[in-house]
Amino acid sequence: MEKEGLTIVYTGKGKGKTTAALGLVLRAVGYGKKICMIQFIKGSWHYGEMYSSKRLEPEFEMVAIGKGFVGIIDDKSPKEDHARIAKEAIKICLEKIQTGKYDIIVLDEINYAINLGLVKVEDAINLIKSKPDKLDLILTGNYAREEIIDLADLVTEMKEIKHPFQRGIKARKGIDF
Repeated sequence: MEKEGLTIVYTGKGKGKTTAALGLVLRAVGYGKKICMIQFIKGSWHYGEMYSSKRLEPEFEMVAIGKGFVGIIDDKSPKEDHARIAKEAIKICLEKIQTGKYDIIVLDEINYAINLGLVKVEDAINLIKSKPDKLDLILTGNYAREEIIDLADLVTEMKEIKHPFQRGIKARKGIDF
């Protein structure tokens, strides 16, 4: 029986941070573990994990709270709206952590939300420090802060070597989203 939950960080500028977290989720569902993923950025977009997460219920719950990617071409929301929703996401994370219902909680893109100034690093640190001993907590997103890395048990940095976008190949369903 596991005694100590881990804090895991998937970061870096390379592709695959959320994908790595979802791979861990798939493995954990296979053992009947209860998982919740809270998505800080991707909420209003349609992407594969929105649909596949339904197939993993009731073990896997996904809460997509963001308004979509911040500051890109089709983002028409003021930054204040993104920040307000990110604050709401922090409250939801704390509630989920405190329930004791989950074995694993994934805070998807929280590092990116911190980098954008939508989430205070202190709030993320508080989430890490408030987790029950048995809970595994996963934080994804590039630009992981040193304070978070210091608290983590496992940190993996994704490094881009080559990407199809460099050759003009656009994002593809099932591969990129």
